[in-house]
Amino acid sequence: MDGLSVRNVSKTFVTAAGEKQALKDVSFQVEEGSCTVIGGENGSGKSLLMSIVAGLTDCDSGSVQCCGKVGLVFQEAETQILGETPAEDVAFGPKNLGWRGDRIRSAVDSALERTGLSSKADFPARFLSGGEKRRLAVACMLAMELPVIILDEPYANLDYGGVKQVNALVRDLKSQGKTVIVLTHEIEKCLGLADHFIVLFRGEKVFDGTPSEGLSQNLEAWNIRNPLVSYSSVSDLQW
Repeated sequence: MDGLSVRNVSKTFVTAAGEKQALKDVSFQVEEGSCTVIGGENGSGKSLLMSIVAGLTDCDSGSVQCCGKVGLVFQEAETQILGETPAEDVAFGPKNLGWRGDRIRSAVDSALERTGLSSKADFPARFLSGGEKRRLAVACMLAMELPVIILDEPYANLDYGGVKQVNALVRDLKSQGKTVIVLTHEIEKCLGLADHFIVLFRGEKVFDGTPSEGLSQNLEAWNIRNPLVSYSSVSDLQW
């Protein structure tokens, strides 16, 4: 079975200026255990689509089928932190699932170890770095054994070290057999990790294929900078 199947999903909002169709008949499939990058400019519909996939928003038409429950890491991962420490935060989900005692402790220890946060299990969660907060959000999903994990604009406000932390996490999730979806307009930071590349533009799917095939498209027409550029002098370092 595919990890995720999205069929003809559409969503329209009513605004003061009239109806706005935010998603227009979007369909695609994601293989279980793969990494998919969904690129698109801000407002292209990426976050809305994944909110529908995660069951947080209803679509007007279409359907979503998945191999299991979906975990969504928001762009502002710190808004998902509920515990005072990483250990408390990771335990929150398993407790809500009705787990008890040793099962919770084992799930928490394993999730923190798999995301490289064991040494900060009792550290104040609010003082974690941006990359660490994203890893903590993922640890919460690993503890609940969620098979599909979506990272929404995971590179926002991160320095070089933080970007490398996120990419290391994506690699680790793939090695664990998780289905990973990365939503970003910064494709140069992660497209090399992807098996599958999708582009949304103004609510429509305009490309669906391999990363190599995607880089041969006129990405600038969809307001995405093609990362296959060369730099030979300081004057080249500009957009």
